[in-house]
Amino acid sequence: MAADASQRKALRYQQTLLYGEYREQLGNFARREAARLLTERQWRRQAGENTSATGRRGLGRRHHLHQNPAILESHQSHNSSTKKPQPYSKCQDCLARVRRYIVTKMGEDWIFLILLGLTMALVSWSMDYASAKSLQAYKWIHGELKGNVPLQYLAWITYPIILVVFASLFCHLVSPQAIGSGIPELKTILRGVVLKEYLTLKAFVAKVIGLTAALGSGMPVGKEGPFVHIASICAAVLSRFMSIFSGVYENPYGYTDILTVGCAVGVGCCFGTPLGGVLFSIEVTSTYFAVRNYWRGYFAATFSAFIFRVLSVWNKDAVTITALFKTNFRMDFPFDLQELPAFAIIGISCGFLGAFFVYLNRQVVLFMRRPTALTRFLTKHRLIYPGAVTLIIATFTFPPGFGQFMAGELMPRECINSLFDNFTWTKISDPVAAPGLGRSAAWLHPHVSVFLILLLFFVMKFWMSAVSTTMPIPSGAFMPVFILGAAFGRLVGEIMATLFPNGILFDGIVYRILPGGYAVIGAAAMTGAVTHTVSTAVICFELTGQISHILPMMVAVILANMVAQGLQPSLYDSIIQVKKLPYLPELALGHISKYNIFVEDIMVRKVKFLSSQSTFRELNHLLESTTLKTIPLVDSKESMILLGSIERTELQAVLDWWLSPERRVFERGSSSPGQGSKLSWESFSFVDEEGEESSDKAVSPVQEGCNGPIPAPGPQEPATNHTGSDKRKLSSVRRTLQRLFSSSSSSGQTETQEDVPPPLTDTMSPEEIKAWEEEELDKPVDMEEIRIDPSPFQLVERTSLHKARAAKTPCTVTCMKESCAFSHQLLGHKSKLI
Repeated sequence: MAADASQRKALRYQQTLLYGEYREQLGNFARREAARLLTERQWRRQAGENTSATGRRGLGRRHHLHQNPAILESHQSHNSSTKKPQPYSKCQDCLARVRRYIVTKMGEDWIFLILLGLTMALVSWSMDYASAKSLQAYKWIHGELKGNVPLQYLAWITYPIILVVFASLFCHLVSPQAIGSGIPELKTILRGVVLKEYLTLKAFVAKVIGLTAALGSGMPVGKEGPFVHIASICAAVLSRFMSIFSGVYENPYGYTDILTVGCAVGVGCCFGTPLGGVLFSIEVTSTYFAVRNYWRGYFAATFSAFIFRVLSVWNKDAVTITALFKTNFRMDFPFDLQELPAFAIIGISCGFLGAFFVYLNRQVVLFMRRPTALTRFLTKHRLIYPGAVTLIIATFTFPPGFGQFMAGELMPRECINSLFDNFTWTKISDPVAAPGLGRSAAWLHPHVSVFLILLLFFVMKFWMSAVSTTMPIPSGAFMPVFILGAAFGRLVGEIMATLFPNGILFDGIVYRILPGGYAVIGAAAMTGAVTHTVSTAVICFELTGQISHILPMMVAVILANMVAQGLQPSLYDSIIQVKKLPYLPELALGHISKYNIFVEDIMVRKVKFLSSQSTFRELNHLLESTTLKTIPLVDSKESMILLGSIERTELQAVLDWWLSPERRVFERGSSSPGQGSKLSWESFSFVDEEGEESSDKAVSPVQEGCNGPIPAPGPQEPATNHTGSDKRKLSSVRRTLQRLFSSSSSSGQTETQEDVPPPLTDTMSPEEIKAWEEEELDKPVDMEEIRIDPSPFQLVERTSLHKARAAKTPCTVTCMKESCAFSHQLLGHKSKLI
C-alpha cells in the first residue's frame, strides 16, 4: 500500500470519489518514465558487473579492457574457465525440442492468438455463469419471501448492496485502476502514454472479481467496457509468457499490436460477436489501425466467440450455437418502405438522447467533485456513495412497489429478450390468458397502459444508468444504453402498431408492424450515439441473429451519430476529459478555415538550442532557464543546421556527472603517478541490447509496473528522474561510482589479486572547488559522448493543422479546438531550425 501511495504521489494522482484525477500532464510523465526505465536497465547491468567476480572494475576497467585486446581475451577465457558447467537434463532437452517443433509448425502468432482466445472464452463464460447464478439466487430469495412485503423489500435492497459494496472495497484495496470501464485508459495507452498498474495481474484479479459481483447484483451496469480491459491485461501477460518461444514479443514496438488484438477479443468474446467486436474495437480504441492486425483480431475473436458459445451448449444453457438474444422476425417482408421515416425518427431521437446521456453522466461526476461538505464526507467514507446509489435504485425497482410500473422484476438480459419478442403488447387485452408471453408479461399491467410503462421504464433507467456507471466499481455503459435504446425503439414500435393496427398496405401486400424490430433498431442507434460508432449495427444483427433489418438499422445508426457527434463527445472521450488523461480531440470536418491554419502561425519562434561548440556553462544556463524536455542540437549558431535532439534527462545527467565530487577527486588522483586512466562519461540512457543476450545472465524476477510486467530492479538500484529545472546532484551516481572504483578485481588466467590503491579523499577548500567548477564550466561539451536522436519529429512551416493532427503524437502535441501548441516537434525550413 505504501508503494502504491508513493507511485500515485509521483504521478500526482488524486483519488477522488468517483473517478481518479491526474494533477500532472501524463504526456510529460510518459517521457520521464521511459527515460527512467532505460536508466534502471543501465544501472542493473552496471550493478551486475560490480557484484560478479569477473575482474571488471566499473567504467574505467571496462574501457581499459576494450582498449587492450590481449587482456580482454584472457579476461573472457578466465570467465569461461571459472563458469560452472550446466548439467544436462533430458527433460529440458525434450521440452526444447517440443517447443521448437510447435513454433516451427504453427508459428508464434497462432499460438499466442489461440491461447488468448481460449483464456478469454473461459473467463467470459465463468463470469456469466457466476453472475447468472447470483441473479438466480437474488430472484429465488425474493420469491421465497412472497407474501411478506417488508422482508421482501429488505432482501431486495440488501442483496445488491452487499455485492456492490464488496466490489467497491475489493477494487479499492487490490487495484484502484480496475474501477470504471477501462476503455478510456486503453485509448491513451495505445497512443503511447504510460499508465501505472493498468495492465497488471492485480488489476486483472480486481476487475474480474469486482465485475462479476457488480453484474450479479442486478444493477444497470455493463460488461463490455471492463471486459475489453480484462482482455488487454490477458494479452499483455500472455505476451510475457510467449517470450519463451520467441523474442519478438519482447519488442516494445509490438506492444500496441498485442493490445489491439486484446481489445478485439474482449468485445467479440463478451457477446459472441466476432465481426462487430473487431470493428467496434477499431472504432473505439484506435485513431489509426494497422491492417497487419486485422487477421489477428478476427482469428482470435472468432475462436474466442466459438469457445464461448460452445461452453454455453456444454452447460445446457443453449440447445446449439445460436445468437445470444435470438429473435424470430419474419424474413419475407420484415419492413415496408413507408416505415423508413419512423426508423429515421428513432435515429435522430436517439442521437439527442445519447448526447444527453453523456452530458448527464459527466455532470454527475463534476457535481460530486465540488468541494462541499457532502462530497468531502462521501470521499472520506468511500463505501457510502455506492451503497446509497444501490439503495435508491433497488427501492425504485422493488416489484411490489414502484417497480410494478416499470418491469422492475426483470434482470438486464430478461429485459432484452422480452423487448425483442414478436408480440404486439398493445393488442393483448388479458395478459393471463395470452399463451407464450413468458417474461413479457411483466410489461403488462391491468390498470396501466403499455405506453406509460415503457415511458416510465425509459425515464427511470436513463438516470439510473447514468448514475450507476459513476460508482467506484468495474462497470460499463454499453449494455445499460443498449437496453435504453431497445425500450425507446419498442415504444415507437408499439405506437406504430397502434396507428396501423392492420399493418401497412403497399402494392397489394400488407406489411404488419413488428415492434421487436423497432427495438433492435433503437438499441443499435442509442449505443451508436453514446459511443460514436457505427459498428453497433453489426453487433446488433450478430446478437439477434437477424440481418433482415440491417438497412434501416444502418440508417438509424448513421443519423444518431450525425446528431450526437455535433453535440457531445463520446462517452469514452468524456471520461478521458473528466480524468484529465492525455486527450487529442478530432478536428471537426466542414470548417474550411482550419485547413488554412499552418504550424508557422502557432509555433514558438524563439527556440532554445545547443550547438556542437556549446560549453557546459551554456548547458547549465539552458537547463536552469527552461523546462524543455527535448533540446534541439544544431551544427553552429551561424548555420543553424539541425543535427538532432537530446533529452533533458540526458543533458542533466551529463552536467551533474561533469561537476560531481567523484570526478573531481578522481581527476586529482589520476594526476599523481600510479593512478588509473581518466574517467570517461557513459550515457546512462543508452542501453546495449546486445550485451543483455549473454548466456550466463541471471533471469531477474518479474514485477508489475507501468502498463504491464517489467523485469524487477535489483535491490541496490537507484532511479534517476530529473524533472523541470531540477539541479539536485545524483547522489545515487556518486554512490555507485564509489562502489565501482573501490571494488577489487582479478584479470588474466592467474588468480592473483590486484593491488588496490587507497580510496581518494577530497581535500580541496570551498574556494578551490568553486574555481575548479568555473574552470570546468568553460570547457566544451563533447557531443560524441551523448546519446543524440538524429531524426526528431519535424514539421515544415506550411504543414496544415489537419496534417499536424495526423501525426498522432499525443504525448508531445496538444491540440485544443482551433489552437495548437507543439512542445516536441521541431519546425524546419531547408534543414534549418527556425
